[in-house]
Amino acid sequence: MQETIPVSKFWAMAITSTTGAKAPAITPRAVSGSGVFHQKTPGFEVEGAYAPPAYLQKYYWWTYVHPAAVRIFERQWLIDLILWGNYESLREAALDEFGAELPGATLQIACVYGDLSARIAERAKAGGGTLDVVDALPVQLKNLRAKLPDDAPVSLTVSSSDSLAFADASFDRVLLFFLLHEMPRDVREATLAHALRVLKPGGKLVIVDYAKPRLWHPARWIWYPVIGRLEPFAKELWSNDLRLFMPEAWRNARMQRSSFFGGLYQKVVLEKGVAPASDISPRALDASIAAA
Repeated sequence: MQETIPVSKFWAMAITSTTGAKAPAITPRAVSGSGVFHQKTPGFEVEGAYAPPAYLQKYYWWTYVHPAAVRIFERQWLIDLILWGNYESLREAALDEFGAELPGATLQIACVYGDLSARIAERAKAGGGTLDVVDALPVQLKNLRAKLPDDAPVSLTVSSSDSLAFADASFDRVLLFFLLHEMPRDVREATLAHALRVLKPGGKLVIVDYAKPRLWHPARWIWYPVIGRLEPFAKELWSNDLRLFMPEAWRNARMQRSSFFGGLYQKVVLEKGVAPASDISPRALDASIAAA
């Protein structure tokens, strides 16, 4: 039986839901620069219960789902410790890929502990742009909201990453920061397909995540057994090129890949060309996901 979590435990503010609705790529309030915006969608903010994706409840209740997890893990030093002292360098690697100012629309798929989102929001504000953050867990969005200044040009949306309701070609850039290794393969594939779908032609997809370290790396022998127990889907990311999980039309796409900390971490950058976009129309995307 799937456990459900009462909405009232999370709610101290309005948060968007894209469940059964078409979410806007850029909200009018975000464009106006009047601060963090949460679009209310009828049918979500009602009495009842909200059930996060089953795999999150089963494997990640202790890191993301339970409200106590936020109090434990929302510590910069702890995140840096988990990443073997590499949080700052990995955060900056992602930010440097986007630039000092971010005009247009930026999408971050899934909240992260630490100050990454706040820094993206600063750059979006400097560039006159906006930042949308989607996450399947209201508790994570509530935590992020507490880290943002009131004038941040940010929209928060409750949505599973494998069923984004944003329109095609809505965003100039999309970021996946340590998300894919936490997903079952079907969710990972659908997430990447949607990320590419909502990215504009000429836009940039940036992925920062685990990779397979070199043979001499101590983490290969120490961290691998730990990851295998705590992160049951991560080993697949260690053993395969990320293109394996992308829509077939993108598996031969040109990508830039950078390694960090002896290969334990990777940054993958894909710039979306015009030609492949026609191969991942919403109808084709739905068919490919259903077939999987």
